[in-house]
Amino acid sequence: MSDAAPSRLDLLRQWVAERHGLPCQAVDLRLAAGDASFRRYYRLRLPSGDTRMLMDAPPAQEDSCPFVTIARRWAAAGLPVPALHGVDLAQGFLELDDLGDIPLQSCFGREGDGTTLDWHERAIALIHELQNRAGPVELPPFDADLLGRELDLFPEWCLGEWLEMDTPPGWEALREALIVSALEQPVVTVHRDFDAMNLMVQEGTLHLIDFQDAVAGPISYDLISLLRGRYCRFDATRFAAWVEAFRARAQAEGRLPARVDAAGFLAQAQAMAAQRSLKVLGIFCRLTLRDAKSGYLARLPHFLAHLEESLAGLPGHEAFEAWLTGTLRPALLARLGETP
Repeated sequence: MSDAAPSRLDLLRQWVAERHGLPCQAVDLRLAAGDASFRRYYRLRLPSGDTRMLMDAPPAQEDSCPFVTIARRWAAAGLPVPALHGVDLAQGFLELDDLGDIPLQSCFGREGDGTTLDWHERAIALIHELQNRAGPVELPPFDADLLGRELDLFPEWCLGEWLEMDTPPGWEALREALIVSALEQPVVTVHRDFDAMNLMVQEGTLHLIDFQDAVAGPISYDLISLLRGRYCRFDATRFAAWVEAFRARAQAEGRLPARVDAAGFLAQAQAMAAQRSLKVLGIFCRLTLRDAKSGYLARLPHFLAHLEESLAGLPGHEAFEAWLTGTLRPALLARLGETP
């Protein structure tokens, strides 16, 4: 007889069995997905035929308290989030609504076609609802320290650990300018990863998932996460039109002061996009090197292009832009060619 400790999956089966009055062997679990964290998701099929999503978040690596707190708060505010059917924070198990298998990016066609544009319009409308309905008061602040730590992922992991390159001229000035720009914006509720993969489509409605890292932060952050995310790239005209429409509605609804003009808000959005692109370049290298996650390096050129487009709209950083084009881009592409 084995003395081996039960696996996480065995413990999850036992938890489900006890909750639903089932024998362990009758618990029907199928692995649904993992993500960039240590969380794993399983689909549970109940004897009734109904399904639920189970989150396995090992407490030693993942704190599920913020997810539970935010899920309850946002549900009470009328936002489309999965309902909580069971919570065991000690073991790191959650039972949630099953929102299906259709993340928003699977609804996209070509980047400029009507369907893709329409879904982006609907997602932007959800950002407005999030900011209007959910107050940021009880969320952690997206302050200068956090913005700086995110930016520092770029020189540490992308340049130092992966490319073995020195920090370029103009970095400190750019870093400070991006932090200042972010802190000048009104503070709202920020999902912090409002990417198409974290928006599930069920019966034509968008639902929010993976919101455990929500913060009180800059009003443009989630808009940028969507428009300069991992699946689409839009030209400067389309991007500026969405940013301006967002500004107009945010001002009409009282979330953005009337004194913020179109050019000023576009510059803030470009700065926010540069900050996020630099963070992502660093995180994707860290996920690869430290956490042994695969598939992230191939996405680096996409976010490097986002970074170049963002900085093109921000005067005063010409030395850094020249380094991006003349040094970083060729080094990054060459390194990718060597990576198995």
